Amino acid sequence: MRFEGRSVIVTGAGSGFGRTTAERFAQEGAGVVVGDLDEAGGAATVEAIAAAGGRAELVVVDVATASGAQALVDTARSAFGSVDVLVNNAGIAQGGALGETWNVSEERWDRIVRVNLTSVYLCSRAAIPVMLEQGKGAIVSVASIAATRAVGGSAYAATKGGILSYTRQVSQELASRGIRLNCVSPGYMRTPMSTGERMGLSPEQQDERIAAFGTLVPMGRAGSTLDIAEAILFLASDEAGYITGQELVVDGGYLAG
Repeated sequence: MRFEGRSVIVTGAGSGFGRTTAERFAQEGAGVVVGDLDEAGGAATVEAIAAAGGRAELVVVDVATASGAQALVDTARSAFGSVDVLVNNAGIAQGGALGETWNVSEERWDRIVRVNLTSVYLCSRAAIPVMLEQGKGAIVSVASIAATRAVGGSAYAATKGGILSYTRQVSQELASRGIRLNCVSPGYMRTPMSTGERMGLSPEQQDERIAAFGTLVPMGRAGSTLDIAEAILFLASDEAGYITGQELVVDGGYLAG
């Protein structure tokens, strides 16, 4: 197993990419810290990991705060002895009509920036000193094709572009010290955020929405949470030991078109 004996923090692990990623790390032998503001969702992830024979600890936390970020790191160290991998996955969508988003409210802008981008900075800042002590570590952050293509709204796109820039900068600062930073950029994916489930759409309406996304993709389908989880595990693994400062786009060929 690729992550036997290692400690992994996954933010936003109560659903979607985060849940699947946490489960896959546990299947590969890692002890996983499940971080999420949604206590019920986070608990369900921990229960699923435990039912499969894995190890996980739940931290109900706002990762857009310094104290929340530190709580994740402290839990990883106390429960599993180290912080080997940090997955910055927590994020929220812009929501609303996306025809014109330049005039998003200041309150909404600030919230999206804090959850999507500031959390990456805060959680990385909390984890990096531990990784420096260990002499190694991997940080994988979830960006988006919105950093490259005009989708998702102005605030959302700005945060995802910021994640790429932050990753490239810090990867250069830490490359010689054993710490790697990379990003995964999902395309059109089937997640609770994208299906419309959280907007109250029926299962049939959600299927129609995802099928419409699939028509935009050269592969003919929207991606799955597992597609993203496997990309994250690869970048966090020893197999990617010579890869840092990079963006791995997982979009079924959308950006290439």
